Amino acid sequence: MISNHWIEQRQSLWQRLDVLLVQAESSGLKSLSGDELRELGLLYRQVAQDLSAVRADRGSRTQEEYLNLLLARAHNRVYSGRKLEARQIWQFFAVEYPRIFRRLFPYVAVSVMIFLAGAALGTLLTISRPAFARILLGPVLSSSIERHEMWTHSLLSMKPQASTWIMTNNISVGFMTFAGGMLAGLGTLYLLFFNGLQLGVVASACAQARMALDLWSFVASHGALELPSIFIAGGAGLRLAAGMLFPGIYTRRDSLARAAVDAIRLVAGTVPLLVIAGTLEGFLSPSGAPVVVKFLTGAVLLLGLGLWLSYEPAQQSAAVAKTTAGLAPSLPDTH
Repeated sequence: MISNHWIEQRQSLWQRLDVLLVQAESSGLKSLSGDELRELGLLYRQVAQDLSAVRADRGSRTQEEYLNLLLARAHNRVYSGRKLEARQIWQFFAVEYPRIFRRLFPYVAVSVMIFLAGAALGTLLTISRPAFARILLGPVLSSSIERHEMWTHSLLSMKPQASTWIMTNNISVGFMTFAGGMLAGLGTLYLLFFNGLQLGVVASACAQARMALDLWSFVASHGALELPSIFIAGGAGLRLAAGMLFPGIYTRRDSLARAAVDAIRLVAGTVPLLVIAGTLEGFLSPSGAPVVVKFLTGAVLLLGLGLWLSYEPAQQSAAVAKTTAGLAPSLPDTH
């Protein structure tokens, strides 16, 4: 458990790092002397260790947020002159991203609830007012459903082009949902709710036409990654909006900057997911592959996604536990 005494001892180091960063941000790294540059690197590592210790204490959320922002600023300076390496990309996706996702999961959960609320409304409106479904879906899609024909067969004749277009479109939708957070979250809320509404209408219309299996066997493989990606992008947009609307102890500018770092890192993880989803949607989903293969593919991808997002390296967990254990004997309980 982190004590006030420990925080007071460490604050001088945090403040010193902040001073060096302000100088580097205003005048560049060249304005720092050799000793100051070495001090900057040392403080960066020390603050990273402090952040690991603070994260282990649920009662230190304010300090965790402050150190997150401070460490992000320091990271941008320490690594500003380095080229991005494959190892760094792997480290981000394999180790850092799952932790980012879990920390920001409440925003993703709200995103899911908004989407489901839209889907529920779409279902109710389709059942009670069939004319609404025809208006929303348009004459072409409505006619296809009335003829009990899937409208996705045209993708088979243009697989490579369709896959590329789907990837680009899905990534665009994801980033639009994320960027909607800049409109105080209204854009994000609208896109999440409307996409849910559309899915609810299509699913209900297909169910009424006895095409539910056709629809969900098409959605199963690519939807296992595409839908979570939309939810994550929505969570990133909501995080951005929260930083803008609820600055807390920070200035609105600093709060938005801190939120932007979180949101950009969160939404970045959806890019490879949407590339895989687009490939599957262009090749496997509309194909004549057995239904069981499509559902099994979706189940495997969804399981893999869950394992990835819940992954915590054993050595990292041990390091945090060791740090906390090392602090505990010498720190009095302040609660």
